[in-house]
Amino acid sequence: MNPQINPARVDFVTLKLFCAVAQTGSITKGASECSLALSAASRRISELEETVGLTLLNRSARGVTLTHAGHAVMQHALRLFQGFEQFSNELGGYSKGFKGHVRLWANMSALTEFLPTALAKFLNAHPEIEVDVEEQISGDIVRALLDGIADIGVFAEGSPTSGLQTKVLGSDQLVIACSKSHPLSKKKSASFEECLNYDFVGLNRGSSLLELTSRCAEKLGKQMKLRIQVRSYDAMCQMISVNLGIGVLPIQACMAQIQAMGLTAIPLRESWARRNLLLAIREGSTLSPSATLLREHLLRQCVI
Repeated sequence: MNPQINPARVDFVTLKLFCAVAQTGSITKGASECSLALSAASRRISELEETVGLTLLNRSARGVTLTHAGHAVMQHALRLFQGFEQFSNELGGYSKGFKGHVRLWANMSALTEFLPTALAKFLNAHPEIEVDVEEQISGDIVRALLDGIADIGVFAEGSPTSGLQTKVLGSDQLVIACSKSHPLSKKKSASFEECLNYDFVGLNRGSSLLELTSRCAEKLGKQMKLRIQVRSYDAMCQMISVNLGIGVLPIQACMAQIQAMGLTAIPLRESWARRNLLLAIREGSTLSPSATLLREHLLRQCVI
C-alpha cells in the first residue's frame, strides 16, 4: 500500500463499514449493518479506495469480493478494532470488572459434542464476556481465522491449517450410518472400500468430513458415489433414513438423530475413522484478554 496514507482520511466508521461489506459480500447489507444510507456507504468505500490508491473490492451483479489488497486492509482494520477493544477492556476493568467480546466459529461436531458444556461453564464464570458463536463448515472456519473475521475456531482436522496455530481438543469416532433395510445393516463392522459400492449422502463442499472421505476413496482408486449433498448432520440422517444412501457420520455428535430415526451405525475399520477436533487461532495473532481467557478455558476442558 501507499506508505504516505494520511491517517486523518481513514476513520473507524469507514473501516467498520468496509469490514461489514466484506463479511456480508454486499455494500447494501454492509450499509444497513452500519446504519448508513447506501449512497453514503458507497461514497465512503470509494473514498477509502482513493485514499489507499488501490481497488479493494471486486464488484459484480452478485455482490462484492475482496481483492488481495482488500484482504490486507480488512486484516489491519480488524487488528485496529481488536487493539481498541483491549484498550477499552483494560480501562473498563478498573471500575466495572472484566468485560470483552469473542468471535468463536465452530463446526457441527464441536457444537454438538464439546462446546455447549464448555461454553456454559465459561459464561457462568465470566458473565460480562460476550461470546458470538457461529456454526460453519471447517474450510470456512479456517478462512475466517486467516482473514481475522473469527478470533477462535474449533473444527475437525482434515482442512489445511497453514498459517494457524492449532491444539487438539479431543477426538470423535466416524461410523457408517444406514437404514435397517440396507445390505450393510447386518454387519458388525465395515471397511470403507466395501462401502464405496453404495450411494452416499454427504455434506456440501468445504466440509472437512467430505474432504477426508473423498481423499480416502481416491487412495483406493475409487470415487464416492454422492447421490445427495446437504448442509447438516440432521439432514444427512433424514436422507439416509429413507434409503437415499449411506453416510459417514461422527457417532458422538449424531447419536440422538441415529437413534431417533432408527438408523444402524456400523464402525469403520480404518484408523482414519478416529479424527481429532482442533482449536485454532491465527498464527502470530494477539488475542484480546477475553479471547485468551476463552481459549485457555477450552483447552482445560480438553477431552482427549
